[in-house]
Amino acid sequence: MDVGRRPSCGVPKCAARHGVGRADRVAQWWHATTSVNADRVDIIAADFNASQDASKIVPVFKGSYAETMNAGVAAYRAGNAPHIIQIFEIGTATMMGAKGVKPVYQLMAGAGEPFDPNAYLPAVTADYSTADGKMLSLPFNSSTAITYRNKDALKKAGLDPDKALSTWPDTLSAAQKLRAAGIPCGLIAGWITWTQIEQFSAWHSIPLATSRTGSKVPMPSSNSTIRSV
Repeated sequence: MDVGRRPSCGVPKCAARHGVGRADRVAQWWHATTSVNADRVDIIAADFNASQDASKIVPVFKGSYAETMNAGVAAYRAGNAPHIIQIFEIGTATMMGAKGVKPVYQLMAGAGEPFDPNAYLPAVTADYSTADGKMLSLPFNSSTAITYRNKDALKKAGLDPDKALSTWPDTLSAAQKLRAAGIPCGLIAGWITWTQIEQFSAWHSIPLATSRTGSKVPMPSSNSTIRSV
């Protein structure tokens, strides 16, 4: 599975389906990357295919992260799962419990390929490994949150279009001024739980959830906390 963390999240990974061998000349690689990232996937596949003639990788775009995971699950149930599939971090638990997924540490050992989990950052490997440190998936891509601002709209609202909004209070104030200037929307965000909650918590070392924040999820103790990493 390829678990891609959008922040992070996100971080993404790859795992192979059972039954891949020398007889399987063509391997399907299902992914959810778009734009320049999709171009990079095509280049990776093309470079691999040109480097040898024993096998061929065929990258196939299957839609969003969720759509790709759902397509993979459906294909497995139908007996036609892809050999490699990219899965985002939200699907990690599903992949860990999936019978049709072969852990990457087993895949590498079976193929006789050297594989060192310590080559990756601990924050990357921690969420995708067993308790004793065996990696279940291969890190592939990681996402970074980016903020865009409409300079023309900021100028219309009497704000400095070249001044970056570096804090949430500044952003809220600017959004209110944009609305007052007749701009239909002052602020919009994608993946809100990632950018507005997880990353905010991680940057400021603020507890993301405790037994006192209204969560009904049982906590190990009344003083336990969960922090985004």
